[in-house]
Amino acid sequence: MTRKRAVAQAWIERTTEDPEATSAWTVARAHLGAGRTLVGLRRLRLFELAGPLPARATLEKLLHRSIQFYNPIQERCTLRAATAGPLPLSPDERAVLVFERGEERRGGAERWWRHETGKEIEVREGVAWLMTFEGQGAGVGKVMNELVDLRDRRHGLLCNPHAQEMRTADGGIPLPWFTEAES
Repeated sequence: MTRKRAVAQAWIERTTEDPEATSAWTVARAHLGAGRTLVGLRRLRLFELAGPLPARATLEKLLHRSIQFYNPIQERCTLRAATAGPLPLSPDERAVLVFERGEERRGGAERWWRHETGKEIEVREGVAWLMTFEGQGAGVGKVMNELVDLRDRRHGLLCNPHAQEMRTADGGIPLPWFTEAES
């Protein structure tokens, strides 16, 4: 059964250590004031599919058999097809989505999908950075933004505002997230 217009998220995580996240964590802790309270940093790729999507089981099978989305030998996929669906986040992690401005659409994945299903969908890809901080007080959001938004050598690391967009998620991850107004 195909739904009329649906949105699903595929959260892709490496099954081994992620050198890019390890490097970012090390730089943040050693060189950025906002990084001093950072105790954990993970990086996941996030795909958002929008359009006439099939039922969950069929969607999972399609994602699993296409190299357009992930490599099941080296990565795992958590599929979220509803706002209350599963997320690969712990309760104390804060999330920010970073994607290339105007370049988040994945034409190859959209063409593959059309070839396999005969349906037109939109596929967007970005990076979800998941951060854990010492103490989860009211100031964590400000520290997180200071850590993410690159301004100079001492401020920011994960998002270049000249070429990238970022979306923070306070109070839950929206579905859809890419097309939500910047929070």
